[in-house]
Amino acid sequence: MALPLILPICLILLFLALYMLYQRLRFKLPPGPRPWPIVGNLYDIKPVRFRCFAEWAQAYGPVISVWFGSRLNVIVSNSELAKEVLKENDQQLADRHRSRSAAKFSRDGQDLIWADYGPHYVKVRKVCTLELFTPKRLESLRPIREDEVTAMVESIFKDCANPDNDGKSLLVKKYLGAVAFNNITRLAFGKRFVNSEGVMDEQGLEFKAIVANGLKLGASLAMAEHIPWLRWMFPLEEEAFAKHGARRDRLTRAIMEEHTQARQKSGGAKQHFVDALLTLQDKYDLSEDTIIGLLWDMITAGMDTTAISVEWAMAELVKNPRVQHKAQEELDRVIGFERVLTEANFSNLPYLQCVAKEALRLHPPTPLMLPHRANANVKIGGYDIPKGSNVHVNVWAVARDPTMWKNPLEFRPERFLEEDVDMKGHDFRLLPFGAGRRVCPGAQLGINLVTSMLGHLLHHFVWTPPEGIKPEEIDMSENPGLVTYMRTPLQAMATPRLPSHLYKRVAVDM
Repeated sequence: MALPLILPICLILLFLALYMLYQRLRFKLPPGPRPWPIVGNLYDIKPVRFRCFAEWAQAYGPVISVWFGSRLNVIVSNSELAKEVLKENDQQLADRHRSRSAAKFSRDGQDLIWADYGPHYVKVRKVCTLELFTPKRLESLRPIREDEVTAMVESIFKDCANPDNDGKSLLVKKYLGAVAFNNITRLAFGKRFVNSEGVMDEQGLEFKAIVANGLKLGASLAMAEHIPWLRWMFPLEEEAFAKHGARRDRLTRAIMEEHTQARQKSGGAKQHFVDALLTLQDKYDLSEDTIIGLLWDMITAGMDTTAISVEWAMAELVKNPRVQHKAQEELDRVIGFERVLTEANFSNLPYLQCVAKEALRLHPPTPLMLPHRANANVKIGGYDIPKGSNVHVNVWAVARDPTMWKNPLEFRPERFLEEDVDMKGHDFRLLPFGAGRRVCPGAQLGINLVTSMLGHLLHHFVWTPPEGIKPEEIDMSENPGLVTYMRTPLQAMATPRLPSHLYKRVAVDM
């Protein structure tokens, strides 16, 4: 009875083993840890992958081969090789590897993030660059960002002033997450799902449930993604993905319909991304799937990454009171004690900008970026990269390379006063937003929000470790995953430093 089942499995295993051997003999592949038959290096990879790959780069060199099952993944870990991947061979490495869940979520790449490089990608990229993330639109949406950041300040101040919290530390992530959530839903959907009392409405609860369910579905297929012959044991839950997609589309269409009706009544479009996309639909021949995909791309890319970046920055500032004090001195000198910071002040706050940049250097929110896929055979660092391979740039390792950075593990924002380093894809030593054809189109939006949040947190409060904890005892390790949450969420004491009337939310309805 078992023989008919065992024989095809053995043939599949043999084929996969021979395929891996063929690839290794035919091409001059980068060195790396020796793969096991069938599973490749999957069981050798430590949970925090970017650290594991950086360790292997120390042993095998700055370009390494790592096998996820029978699929070759090439990881590069220095700025020269990053430039080869993201500039010199950019077009050949501009495709995107889509897992089965990513393919389902994106309708096989009908969005921007998961689209392969080609006419569709060029079109939606053009929409983002020329229409959605222009300086004019970002400036028009500035009041939303400043509203949410001042709402965060007010919330922290209320909790500090509460006698029940006397001597207690705050969970910083809670406040940062609220800013990121409200900001991105207002920018994308024109919706603040949470009222001034912090109560979430019905649409907001549905939105959060959809986001949580998407994460759950995406994480449910990890091993089967890399070992095709195991997929029969982990079938794609077509029904679950179909239900999730329908639920996501239903909410998005309802919001789109609300905006269409409001636009017809008022005769004009607002600046939110949903309005922009609906008014541009005919001009760029955008399908409904693409509009929905782009809106959710913005939510996926913009929600967690902002909060993560600011939490790491605040952890570094609590650990380094010298840097915190220096940033506050600059804020006091430029802003003073009788008004609050606005984005218009950034140009006069170079040290604050350096603090944000240094945090993004040491703690990039997506340390391996998303994998690029080779659409042709190419050479990187003198090694062959066969068509169909995935290529990752370990931006975390690149930004800590001791040959490029003096004392790379030290949190020292002054390094960016001594040398101006671009972080939007032009200097390959610092790549928190990627580079080349797939550079993040919303980089400036992210930089503005991170800088604003840090500026307000530092101007309004002094931040110290919880009672009984020394700065050096703060846990700076990362959680495993595509994005780098702190393993232990930051707890800190906040002491107000400005007159009480400056802690009010600057609310705006738009």
